[in-house]
Amino acid sequence: MGRHRAGYLVYTLYRSLSHCLSPLIHLHLRFRRFRGIEHPLRWRERLGLPSLPRPPGPLFWFHAVSLGEGLAALPVIKRCVQRRPDVTVLLTTTTLSAFEVLKHLLPSEVIYQFTPVDTPVAIDSFLAYWKPNALLLVESELWPNLVMSAARNGITLAILNARMSPKSFRNWSLPAVLQMMNLMLSKFSLIIPLAVHFQILQAPPLSICFAGDLKFAVEDSLSYNPDIAILEDLKLQIDDRPVWMASSIHKGEEKVIVDVHKRLKNIHSDIITIIVPRRPQLGRDITREWKKDGVSVALRSNHDKLLPETDIYMVDTLGELRSFYRITPIALIGGSLLPGLSGHNISEAAAAGCAVLTGHHVGHFLNMVSEMQRINPLSVHQVAGNIELCEVLTELFSNCIALEARRAAGKQAYHALSNGVGESVWNLLNCHVFGKALEET
Repeated sequence: MGRHRAGYLVYTLYRSLSHCLSPLIHLHLRFRRFRGIEHPLRWRERLGLPSLPRPPGPLFWFHAVSLGEGLAALPVIKRCVQRRPDVTVLLTTTTLSAFEVLKHLLPSEVIYQFTPVDTPVAIDSFLAYWKPNALLLVESELWPNLVMSAARNGITLAILNARMSPKSFRNWSLPAVLQMMNLMLSKFSLIIPLAVHFQILQAPPLSICFAGDLKFAVEDSLSYNPDIAILEDLKLQIDDRPVWMASSIHKGEEKVIVDVHKRLKNIHSDIITIIVPRRPQLGRDITREWKKDGVSVALRSNHDKLLPETDIYMVDTLGELRSFYRITPIALIGGSLLPGLSGHNISEAAAAGCAVLTGHHVGHFLNMVSEMQRINPLSVHQVAGNIELCEVLTELFSNCIALEARRAAGKQAYHALSNGVGESVWNLLNCHVFGKALEET
């Protein structure tokens, strides 16, 4: 405890504060449930109260905050189910959108619960009931009560696809907080990072192992394709009209997209822009505003047809993004056009054979962008704003050779980076985590 004395002191303060705030957090969860952000029936799982029985025997707990992280865990979860039938797999996520999509993708053997909030009572209740042998955090879910309580209960800890945004890195690097981070990282048996942040934050060197980005391994683990017949019908409706897609769009970015659409329409009068907003409600709000301004928008949740005068096809549904990548030749990955945003996964579009565009505000996805551009500079094109985006799209629509080169480059980079990632992560877990976790039972 000597060298982590300051870390324990900071953690004790954090634990006391989170305990005092527990009633307010409880009220906040009820408010989120009222707004439809939490599950209407299962929201109590966020307080550490289970809704399913725990099977006997060892249990590995995978925790991911949202859909992207949950998808990244899928290749490892599926290997665990196939290769370790003696172990129960538990997956938790925080967001309702992740639940709505992942429940269709997970093997039937996997138990799915919502993540407990990071208060002492919720975490301790969850751990006392589920008694996991190993806890595998995906990406950046470093919650002090979760990590410290798991370590105190003898649970073997690992971080998969460990990444950290520049803002999070700056926050964790603050002198007082850094002491607690050092303490937390000392509890991990394995950290599989995507950048050097965890080494700079003084993670134990022997726990660091590199294996690649699990998000490149997701496509091979997916088997769920919703509404294939409807999407084929949509392709027939598009016919030979020029089409491009803007995916994972955040509030404010729609202004860039509609401006680019209007500019392109001066050149291609029948152009279709498909928009997949980050959250379905945002798509419905945008649709109402644009219809007032005379923009013709077809809303997917209303089963609207593409008419000759349709400008925008708004996909306000969940779980269909990959399917839409397969019916459009060009994809702009949003969450990247405005300051303060931090990008989204570009590998899904590349795997589907799209020409991949994104903005410059990509946060911790910078490593993914850089790696793909290293494999092939044409694989990802970063644009600075609506003028450059319009210029790039104009070129791709008018030059089929340039378009096909970018589509092929994205696919090439994806396959080069995805090769063997899932298996490498599995082997590291077998070596550093699973054996140790089961020995301690």
